[in-house]
Amino acid sequence: MTSSEMTRREFLKSSGAAIALAGVGVGAAPALAEEGKVAPSEKIVLGFIGVAGRGSALMEEFMAQPDVEVGAVCDVYQPHLDAAVAAAGGKAKPYKDFRKLLEQKDIDAVVVATPPHWHPLVSIYACQAGKDVYCEKPMSRFPAEARAMLKAARDNNSVTQVGTQIHSMDNYRRAVEIVRSGMLGKIATVRVICTMNEYPGGIGRPADSEPPPELDWNMWLGPAPKVPFNPARFQDGQHRYFKDYSGSWLHELGPHIVDLAWWAMAPSEPVAVSASGGRFVADDISDIPDTMDVLWEFPDFTMSWIHTSCNSFNFGFGDPPDTGRRLGVLFHGTKGTLMADYFWHQIVSEGDRLKDVAPPAPSIPPSPGQGREFLDGIRSRKQPNCSFEYHAPLAIALNLGHLALYSGSRVRWDATEGRIVGNRKADRLVHPNYRKPWELSR
Repeated sequence: MTSSEMTRREFLKSSGAAIALAGVGVGAAPALAEEGKVAPSEKIVLGFIGVAGRGSALMEEFMAQPDVEVGAVCDVYQPHLDAAVAAAGGKAKPYKDFRKLLEQKDIDAVVVATPPHWHPLVSIYACQAGKDVYCEKPMSRFPAEARAMLKAARDNNSVTQVGTQIHSMDNYRRAVEIVRSGMLGKIATVRVICTMNEYPGGIGRPADSEPPPELDWNMWLGPAPKVPFNPARFQDGQHRYFKDYSGSWLHELGPHIVDLAWWAMAPSEPVAVSASGGRFVADDISDIPDTMDVLWEFPDFTMSWIHTSCNSFNFGFGDPPDTGRRLGVLFHGTKGTLMADYFWHQIVSEGDRLKDVAPPAPSIPPSPGQGREFLDGIRSRKQPNCSFEYHAPLAIALNLGHLALYSGSRVRWDATEGRIVGNRKADRLVHPNYRKPWELSR
């Protein structure tokens, strides 16, 4: 292939060509064509699918990188689309159907920030279109979705990254180093805490209505069940309060908090999962559990999720309760406990068992940031730290928590076959039931 026949995407992906020419390495910015500027041929062209609150924030973050160009934006709500085009300086092509955006040849990668029920299909279509994919969390709602996303990425050699930004911060790295050093002794259980108090009121009870004329409500729903438009489902990211779009706070905040436990313990997929909970206090239009406890069983330890939306007791994390969120992870070892949240950690000794034990030296390299890792991965063809490869087993564990809750049973998971063992009712929930014409290949 001659240089005149090679597209920008093929050039970026050609066995380190961009790195050799521009002097770019992982964690480094590309060479500047002139001071403060990157040559157009070295730009990574991104398409943004879903450009409301989270999508617009990601657009701003990626546009701050010197080697990024926004080539296209997509949203089913015209005001969001118009705002994104303006934010990109009027140069990005607008789309209302993400499939049309994926046909745009100069797009190297896409950033998926739709409501979660769209994440799997958009990501899979993007991989099949030859794009690299940055997908916001949660990666999936059903185990079959996570497995299909991982397969699509592998089959198409796509570089992927999940938007669990806390993973890139130094505090998580330090906590992982401490756990993996063995200084806490044998760890038999890990507890993940997520409390808040949204009672009374929650998101209220607005009435159904006609959708705004600028909104394609049918496309917004996509594979989700057909329901009348309601502003509570659509506005301000409140889709997180409905099972059909997110599932529960386990999917909303679990990818961030459980990620620390998963990274530090490095388990295989769970062998069994049980869950309990329900709506015991909430009195708004939402339908997700206000209380949910999950127990994951691994061969050599257990991990639990403790959540309530009705009380914000802090479990020793942060200031006294003020109805705000309290998030944390506790690693219970035979010699001590590590308590950690996003930005803080503390070691609590079992008696004097850690009296003469020093914390390990730092060993995990710092991250240039979640977005920058993705861009560097596009150039190097090396997977970032939170690729689909890393995150899919964690996503499946979270998905199984919902599956156990809604099937009303302890479920045994066969990770090789991707199915529930000995429980047909629960096994049917492994695969989503999409609204036609949308399908997830089996």
